[in-house]
Order: sequence, then structure tokens, then C-alpha cells
Amino acid sequence: MDAPTAADAPVLSAPLAGVRVLELGHYVAAPFATRLLADLGAEVIKVEPPGGDPVRQWGARFKGSAPWWSVHARNKRCISLDLKKPDGRAVVLDLLRRCDALVENFRPGQLARMGLGDGELRAARPDLVIARISGYGQDGPDRDKAAFGVIGEAIGGLRHLTDHAPGTSDLPPVRVGVSIGDSIAGIYAALGVVSALLRRERTGRGGEVDVALTESVFSLLEGALPEYSTLGTVRQPAGGGIATAAPSDAYRSRDGIWVLIAANSDPLFRKLAALMGRPELATDERFAGNQARVANVGELNRLIGAWTGGMDAAALNAALDAADIPHTKVFTVADIAADPQFRARGMVQDVADPMLGPVLHPGVVPRMDGVAPVPRTTGPAVGADNDAVLRDLLGYAPDRVAALRDRGVL
Repeated sequence: MDAPTAADAPVLSAPLAGVRVLELGHYVAAPFATRLLADLGAEVIKVEPPGGDPVRQWGARFKGSAPWWSVHARNKRCISLDLKKPDGRAVVLDLLRRCDALVENFRPGQLARMGLGDGELRAARPDLVIARISGYGQDGPDRDKAAFGVIGEAIGGLRHLTDHAPGTSDLPPVRVGVSIGDSIAGIYAALGVVSALLRRERTGRGGEVDVALTESVFSLLEGALPEYSTLGTVRQPAGGGIATAAPSDAYRSRDGIWVLIAANSDPLFRKLAALMGRPELATDERFAGNQARVANVGELNRLIGAWTGGMDAAALNAALDAADIPHTKVFTVADIAADPQFRARGMVQDVADPMLGPVLHPGVVPRMDGVAPVPRTTGPAVGADNDAVLRDLLGYAPDRVAALRDRGVL
């Protein structure tokens, strides 16, 4: 790995300080992986087409930009390159000679068809770690199919489970609400890069990390597959509850707020029954033990819901707090932004973005050495780091950079 320079000084104590990563990513999965690496101190150089990553335009707009970009590309240096042009690909290879890892999420074989195949990449740096994120993986009969995160969520089995219980709704299966499939794949890719770099430290050998959206989601299905293979059961959606434990669900308060109550152990259920003024429920044969409660969860939820419906959320939460029963109202992002715990841990941070002004950022996960790092930079403008990277890192002369710009490479 390259020795750190003066520019690295603010992050010298970060675990990935001194690691340089090139991102050839777009949309969500690869950029999310590199954001995690950058948050932990890696120097990430993101390559975008001259028009910019499409995510710059996703979601609500503020001052002509999507606020998500401020976080999505934070702690990265952004350069613009047209990879369809030979000069653009030549710049990529020059960069790779100075990088430890490459993260990309093109379709399998797409980079090779553009002249950036494994041979060219390895010639630039033989011990390079390459992380490839795709819909179905780099091989297999479906490798060439198009996919986004939602496809991975469906094929990986998650979309089937994030739904209301069978027979209770004719609406389509419910989406989680964020690009969870892409983000999970990004987490696995970041883990793979760190693991491969650690192996390289020990052996001197680079490697390839192959992450599929479908497999990333599927890996989270707990015991669904072994249950199917041994019992022949197909796990079904359970709405807001847990199919194997009760009570654990969302219950509406008198003022219309949903409150989650997780009292699914025998001691916790006894506490809840006493708090409800119904201590006899703990010994009722319908609810005595978790299996009985699961078998009679409909009636149990009706009783709990009738109790919560008689109290405003503030009083309900206070009572559950006093009884030390796991609970919470369902947080919105506004609740998160104001939450004292998130604030105290640095998970909601006030950041100055040159393009947006004051903006809130989520903190870094995992927290290392008890420190909540502040973002070093926010998502920059398209090509903001072209000159700095090409001149300072690659040593290109000013006239060469100007010629690349004139030819539409930058």
C-alpha cells in the first residue's frame, strides 16, 4: 500500500488509512461499498461519466442537487472520465497502478468489452484486489441478466417475506422502503475488499471478490432453507410480527401512533400482563409459553391492541419504560434526527456541504476506538477532483489534462 502523504493526515488513525480504492460504480451497490471504505479512512477515487452518476438526480432536489449525494459520495474524490474512449481507459489503468483495490458494478464482462478486462487490470497492478458486484454473480446461467436491487430482493426471498400474512391483503408484496438489496451487497463487497487486502498483506497475492445481489439478500434468510429441507415448510410473511415468537408486533395507541412491543419471553410476558392489569393471562393455557402464544397470536394481539388503544403513545411508552419491557414507537426520519441517543453517539451529524449548506449526515458504522468520525468531505460536483487527481497523483502535465478535457474525455 502507498505510504500516506500530508493530505492523509486527518485520517492517519483510521483503520483503512493508506488504502487507495478506485470506484467504477454507479447507482447504489458499488458506491455504497466504497462509501463504507471511505468512512473508515480509505482514499476513494470515484470515476463518473462526464454527465455524473445518475444518483445525483435521484429523489428530492435542493439547490439543483439531490441531498442524498452529499452522503452517497462523501469522503470521496470524484473525477469524470468517458470510459468509452481509449484515453479514458488509459487514465483508469494509470490510476490502478497506484490503487490497492477496484470496486465495480457493471454487468459481468462489460468492462472486458470496454478494454478493461482482467488481463489489462492485472497488468496495471498484479496484486490488485477487484470487487465485482452484479445481479446474479460472475458465472452461472443467469449471469448476463439485467438486475437492480429490487430484483435481488425478490429472488433472494426477502420480498416474499416483507408482506402481510397470507390471506390478509391483496396488495403487492411490500418493499422495505430503501434499496436494501444494493446496500447489503455493498456491505458484503466492503467486507470482501478488507478481507482480500488482509490476505494480500500476508501472502502478497491479490484477488477477486464476487458479490451477487441475489445471494447477498438470500444470505439473510436465517433458518428458512434448512427448515425447508428438513421439514418441507416454506416460511411465510407475518406482517408486523414474528412467526416464531409472540408477542412481538406493532400496536396502535389512542392517538394513532404505532408502538412496537417485544415481550416474547415468559418473564417479559408476565410483566406485560401485569402492566395491562391482566396478570392471569400469563397462566392462561392459550398464552402460557411461547409456542402457545404463537398458536394464539391473533387473540393475543387483539387483547394487547385493545389495551394500547386506550392510552396515548406518550403514556404508553412511559408505562412500558417503567416496566422495562422492550418497546418503541415507530420512528420516522424526523424522530431519528431529534433522537438524543443518535445525537449522543454521533449517528446524526450536522455537516457543512459547500453545495447544499448545512445538512444532516448519518454517522459511521461501525464505531472504531470509541470515536464518532466527522465526514472529511461531502459529495462533490462532477469532476471536482479532475485536476488534483490527474496532476498531483498521476503527474499529468497541465497541457495533457487540458487536451483530455478538449477531447471530451473528462
